[in-house]
Amino acid sequence: MRELDVNHSIGDAETGLTTLIEMIETLSATRTINEVADVVRGAARRILDADGVAFVMRDKDLCWYVDEDAIGPLWKGKRFPMDQCVAGRVMKSGRVVVCPDIYADPDMPHDAYRPTFVKSLAIAPVRPRDPIAAIAVYWARPYDPPPEVLRKLQVVARATASALESGRLNDYLAASLEHGHFLLRELDHRVKNTLAIVQSITRQTLRTTPSPEAFADVFESRILALSQAHELLTRRAWGRPQLEEILQRTLATFADDVAGRFEVQGPAVAFSAETAVSVHMAIHELIANAARHGALSTPQGRVAIEWNVDKATAPGLLTLIWREQGGPALSGPPTRNGFGSKMVHQGLARDLGGQAVLDFAPTGLVFTLRAPLSERMSLAA
Repeated sequence: MRELDVNHSIGDAETGLTTLIEMIETLSATRTINEVADVVRGAARRILDADGVAFVMRDKDLCWYVDEDAIGPLWKGKRFPMDQCVAGRVMKSGRVVVCPDIYADPDMPHDAYRPTFVKSLAIAPVRPRDPIAAIAVYWARPYDPPPEVLRKLQVVARATASALESGRLNDYLAASLEHGHFLLRELDHRVKNTLAIVQSITRQTLRTTPSPEAFADVFESRILALSQAHELLTRRAWGRPQLEEILQRTLATFADDVAGRFEVQGPAVAFSAETAVSVHMAIHELIANAARHGALSTPQGRVAIEWNVDKATAPGLLTLIWREQGGPALSGPPTRNGFGSKMVHQGLARDLGGQAVLDFAPTGLVFTLRAPLSERMSLAA
């Protein structure tokens, strides 16, 4: 049995784009965790050419086998202690586990597999940081899945995270009906908005990436960023996260040394739930661009983020400046605007009712945002 870092890119591969996109489109109609599980288990089995797939969730200190799609019965509906279940190990470690031959591996619980057809497996966490679920894939023969299969499994697992968060929110709000029907209307709005973002990410990424391999990398990163944004909101009970909190959460998606190359300064500013998602995605795109082309692509590069609120105006006016230094010299703006540029330059400014400027100065990118305080953005108490 071996473990793999889910943040590590595992080779070049086919991506099963058609089935993956079909899965995302089908997820747009789901409203519960069980519906999400039903879509994902079937799609994963087709994408990975597997003999069985199980959708497993963490239930406190237990692994709960929610659903399965397989050539024979597995463990649907059963719960096992986390430390006695391979899926539990995956959710506790946040790493992919691969076992090419179960009965040749002394660390595997052989007795649990003897009543089944399973001879080999691969299991990936859903949401690598603090996993809430796992997708387990099984084969009826000894089989060492090649890098392209493992890559597909990772993409499926990460694409599942945002839909699963929406399902968790649906179940929570549905259980609170006594507080009023407006909760369901709010739920419907939030879920539709989230899935519209996922579909937009899919279309824009397909339109601007040159190859299936490039699509997998960029799409994977953006879906993970979206799931991180929803994880932050879920932990805050869909309250008003602060700008610095959003920034730190976004930085956690990247390499450990990235956060130390940022200088951050500004007063406590909080955002509404939906606006926080836009802010999170915009910051993600700025960091990703800096890592690929800007200051973070060189060892000496740094990023300074400063913001202030002018209270002399009515309403107060936020000015935020993102300034990159120490990266490669820039020769001007890119020849075409992709999803990231539109999200940063147009989407965020539109959501906040303000204006944004991207200045591709020779010394480094400077992004300036000015927007009035409102219900969507306010000084934190």
